[in-house]
Amino acid sequence: MITENVNLAGRSYPIFIGDNAFGFMACQMRDTAKSRRLVCVADSAVCAAYPDRVRELSQLMPIIEIPAGEKSKSVEMFGQLCSKLAALGIDRKSALLAMGGGVIGDLAGFVAAAYMRGIDFYQIPTTLLAMVDSSVGGKTAVNIPEGKNLVGAFHQPKGVFMDTEFLGTLPKREFAAGMAELIKCSLINDAEFFGELESLETPLCAGHPFLSKALAKACAMKARVVSADECETASSGGRALLNLGHTFGHAVEKCAGYGNVLHGEAVSQGIVMCMMYSRRLGLISDAEIGRVESLLEKNSLPIRPSCPLDAAAMLDSMFHDKKTRSGKLRLVLLRGIGKAFEQDGDPDLARKTIDEFIGR
Repeated sequence: MITENVNLAGRSYPIFIGDNAFGFMACQMRDTAKSRRLVCVADSAVCAAYPDRVRELSQLMPIIEIPAGEKSKSVEMFGQLCSKLAALGIDRKSALLAMGGGVIGDLAGFVAAAYMRGIDFYQIPTTLLAMVDSSVGGKTAVNIPEGKNLVGAFHQPKGVFMDTEFLGTLPKREFAAGMAELIKCSLINDAEFFGELESLETPLCAGHPFLSKALAKACAMKARVVSADECETASSGGRALLNLGHTFGHAVEKCAGYGNVLHGEAVSQGIVMCMMYSRRLGLISDAEIGRVESLLEKNSLPIRPSCPLDAAAMLDSMFHDKKTRSGKLRLVLLRGIGKAFEQDGDPDLARKTIDEFIGR
């Protein structure tokens, strides 16, 4: 098992990566349950796929099943969960476990941040996307009709347990969606990692010998960024660089209807649009764009619109993105592979980029 750490002074926490991380977590929770109440919020699909693991946890704590899918990441579900915790007698000394993909981690993490003004929680990500992205860093949120992740809080977990065996039952489309975030990590500041992904004879998959190391590389990079800029307050760069592909990508998700395009699929399309925008500024070469698009396609990710999109609606959505500052677009762009940076966006150039992408 590989261990990485997020260093945040008194709120630091470990990330455990490997095919025995769940068993290790269960041993720790047996000890924890002796002195505090625990509750697990779990994805219904995960519960159906892993009944033995659910049974093991149920001996230590009540399990609240949440319907799988993006629609559960709502203000309404947030309220229902808070009420269920109160009914179970969960108090300030209790702890919550989030077992599932990014939807469960974001939703349950936000509940943990708000319930009793904040209780401890642990992340047990079961999808590649959640392992690479949402389970590390303490961003929690729910969606509202006006945009994705617009209501939430920063609330760091006490620990993250990434059991790669969960990925064995992950649908190919879901695994591919997670690869978008993994490739994104390499594009931000690790050209060597990008080259390693590019040179693999077969793309990453469950059971791939490079999988745990790839997860560790992505988590180590994110841990460094989060440790330096936890709440994304740096005037430029910092944690905001992790949003590469997300401003365009979130617009794809909203305009397609939440849940119709997977987050990673939208991020893949957003990365392509970021490269198109960067090329319009003369910052990235066609050859580099070709390499990135080739790697995305090799990992079954879309580099063209995966559904009909409206350019005007997408641009409007981008102005409602939480990364806007004083009404201005903020975009993460590329000067090349492994060279991401942040700057104000030009609305006219963004519209031309969206039109170019839609017209592919």
